[in-house]
Amino acid sequence: MATTGHTWDPARYLTYADERGRPFVDLLARVGAATPRTVVDLGCGPGNLTRLLIDRWPDAEVAGLDSSAAMVERARAEVPGLDVAVADLREWTPPEPVDVLVSNAVLQWLPEHLDLLPSLVDRVAPGGWLAFQVPGNFGEPSHTIRAELAARPPYAAHTAGVDVPSSHDPAVYLAALSALGCEVDAWETTYLHVLTGEDPVFTWVSGTGARPTLEALPDDLRAEFEAEYAARLRAAYPPGVDGSVVLPFRRVFVVAHRREVAA
Repeated sequence: MATTGHTWDPARYLTYADERGRPFVDLLARVGAATPRTVVDLGCGPGNLTRLLIDRWPDAEVAGLDSSAAMVERARAEVPGLDVAVADLREWTPPEPVDVLVSNAVLQWLPEHLDLLPSLVDRVAPGGWLAFQVPGNFGEPSHTIRAELAARPPYAAHTAGVDVPSSHDPAVYLAALSALGCEVDAWETTYLHVLTGEDPVFTWVSGTGARPTLEALPDDLRAEFEAEYAARLRAAYPPGVDGSVVLPFRRVFVVAHRREVAA
């Protein structure tokens, strides 16, 4: 998870590991690389999904990087021997262009990520692949409730300027990467995650999109904010007859194939 102004809790993030991992599997299925030599996971997080890259391409050199030291430490434990490092993807440059560059639920934390696409394509070898997915659900109650509460006193004095995720529609990414000479496959999917447990939607967002806001609050205000946030999320996402909660989650996917250099 490559971010700027907050930290990550790998255990909290992995609470719904299966649900968070499904978009990665769907993204990977559209990458047509047969025998890549080098594969890099930008924002590898705790490494549980980077393992899938190793399984997919066992003969490739697979590496990961993440801006969170806690995530990198967890990735090293999750995948012994994995080449993983703490780095900011905006500044990272591989020794040579890589064959497959993957980024899963990371770019939404970089407001300028559309402007980063040319440099990301440059880091891919001719004939190689750039694949990423970002959340596209920022108009949903899970996000709008957080934003509304964070803008109120006394929270606003602490939450102004915190990291807030954002992304673009598939057509925007398609146009940008096509203009860079790539063959592009872009699409969106809305998953209906069936969650269980106490306040499952709050548990989900507190490990990802809401984490910077929660971290910015002092302890006493954080407890107050969390209680109100959780209560409003319960009203927005009521449980079904079996007690489970459905969380609709839109994701935006992009797979770009960099064309071979003409002879």
